[in-house]
Amino acid sequence: MTAAGKRLILAFDFGTRRIGVAVGNELLASARQLEPLPARDGIPDWNVVTRLVEEWQPDLFVVGLPLNMDGSESEMSARARKFGKRLYGRYGKPCEMVDERGSTREAKAIARESGLLRNPAKSYRDDGVDGIAAVLILESWFARQEGLPPAR
Repeated sequence: MTAAGKRLILAFDFGTRRIGVAVGNELLASARQLEPLPARDGIPDWNVVTRLVEEWQPDLFVVGLPLNMDGSESEMSARARKFGKRLYGRYGKPCEMVDERGSTREAKAIARESGLLRNPAKSYRDDGVDGIAAVLILESWFARQEGLPPAR
């Protein structure tokens, strides 16, 4: 395992229809989005996840934890935790959960401001922001490692 501070990390924004993915380098505290994973009721094609893991060889997984605004857990929180446990169980890499409150809202704002949405009148079902949200989750994890508050 790579030493803390130099790890490669795969981050996920868990969703029932799509799971956002980002890859990041802890040393540079940089992250970039990858192609989101289609999911059926929160279950990805594990063969695709395996290919991602084989390609990137991450040292750690980070999964966004969708908490309610008051900090309490929801059904989606339990499902995201289950996804994280499955990642650990399948690949034997540690998995950390990160409070993702506000990440989807911020990702939508970024997509609007940067013109990434093809048609702003359409819903985000057509133009997902899952990858942007995964980047924000990973950047929040980086900030926490440095003792900084989340950027949101």
